Amino acid sequence: MFRKAAVPTVSNGSYLQGQANGKLSSMDSGQPAREGKVVLKKKVTLLRGISIIIGTIIGAGIFISPKGILKNTGSVGMSLTVWTVCGILSLFGALCYAELGTCIKKSGGHYTYILEAFGPLPAFVRVWVELLIIRPAATAVISLAFGRYILEPFFMQCEIPELAIKLITAVGITLVMVLNSTSVSWSARIQMFLTFCKLVAILIIIVPGVIQLIKGETQHFKNAFAGNDASIMGLPLAFYSGMYAYSGWFYLNFVTEEVENPEKNIPLAICISMIIVTVGYVLTNVAYFTTISAGELLLSKAVAVTFAERLMGDFSLAVPVFVALSCFGSMNGGVFAVSRMFFVASREGHLPEILSMIHVRKHTPLPAVIVLHPLTMIMLFNGDLYSLLNFLSFARWLFIGLVVAGLIYLRYKRPDMPRPFKVPLFIPALFSFTCLFMVALSLYSDPVNTGIGFAITLTGIPAYYLFIVWDNKPKWFRKLLGKSWCGTSLLQEFLRALP
Repeated sequence: MFRKAAVPTVSNGSYLQGQANGKLSSMDSGQPAREGKVVLKKKVTLLRGISIIIGTIIGAGIFISPKGILKNTGSVGMSLTVWTVCGILSLFGALCYAELGTCIKKSGGHYTYILEAFGPLPAFVRVWVELLIIRPAATAVISLAFGRYILEPFFMQCEIPELAIKLITAVGITLVMVLNSTSVSWSARIQMFLTFCKLVAILIIIVPGVIQLIKGETQHFKNAFAGNDASIMGLPLAFYSGMYAYSGWFYLNFVTEEVENPEKNIPLAICISMIIVTVGYVLTNVAYFTTISAGELLLSKAVAVTFAERLMGDFSLAVPVFVALSCFGSMNGGVFAVSRMFFVASREGHLPEILSMIHVRKHTPLPAVIVLHPLTMIMLFNGDLYSLLNFLSFARWLFIGLVVAGLIYLRYKRPDMPRPFKVPLFIPALFSFTCLFMVALSLYSDPVNTGIGFAITLTGIPAYYLFIVWDNKPKWFRKLLGKSWCGTSLLQEFLRALP
């Protein structure tokens, strides 16, 4: 069940629970490990860290539909400007997280940093929203793109059946969960391979685009800033789309305790990854416009496929496969990272205690991975996934802005905290202001969806007092909770029986 921070306990089966209240010693803490204690191993090297960030950022968006930015900016030149600015802003945010990751050496990402700066209530609300809506819905959406594009070569002449897409998507989700439950090393190796595939896919688009530029195909760049003027309503939505396309730079901070030499590797991995992604995104969009006009891009359902069909002939069949591999990499990286947030939140007493258990031999937070599977399947087969993401997209940037504001607060609250990597103060100030400004403008430009998302987020407050703070629960309520979580004991027994 949900619980307050508990006394350290050890299970009798194949799983060991770490200390509660954030006291599970990382490998850097200098605390001696108790006999029989199991911790997550430091298996994330610099190269694996880069692959986690790049492999999670680059998903389906850059290949399928960058038209959201073009639609809301009104011109080719302005859309390329937004892509560049969003890359720079994302780099600023990533640098802020690099500082936080080197001075707070605990996994958990957003949750851990909010907990350190502002206390348990906002941290609980963050993990509550992530567990119930954001991560299952986000995984289901990117998985649907995987399912659609892995089947695309087999249905070139007809529409792909929706049931077939959902069934292959369910297989993909299950495969990702099994992979992350079985081995950290294999998950990281496959992520590195998929990251290589993503970069190859981008090069497949960029290289022909450069050749087109050399040939003088620049007609779509003439009067690049001419067209529909960007409105006060459109620009924030364009930046929203751009920042969403770059989102994923924060995932390495979710696995800080598993990073080798975090003081060096976290900042390096973040900086290298963001430079590669930003340059790749901008050049990919430039390549599109060498072949496709702004009007044609707005009409295309999958820009990369349209681009490939015009320039590559039969080889264009490879593009959907690369898009599918790109989506699979985003699924794998997201599950790998976010499961650590649930693991840490359970360790703090904010989620059921089973989620803080680690497999003795596999050294994976297997229960924290498995909990995502049924929630994601529910999102996949029921509900309007895109509406759910619209409802909650503002919450992501609200809490990221809060995290970076917390960095500034910690500079004054805890000035003596060791900071091996430190950014100039204007960077977190500018980034947190941008995030909160986007959230405020989204309330203005889309009050209905944003308002619903705000209401869903606020449900975390009564949940915190109900499950965490309220000690003297009546017997009938405890009994009801016991029935609600009866599957937890069964799951625990099942997990103990695993090899």
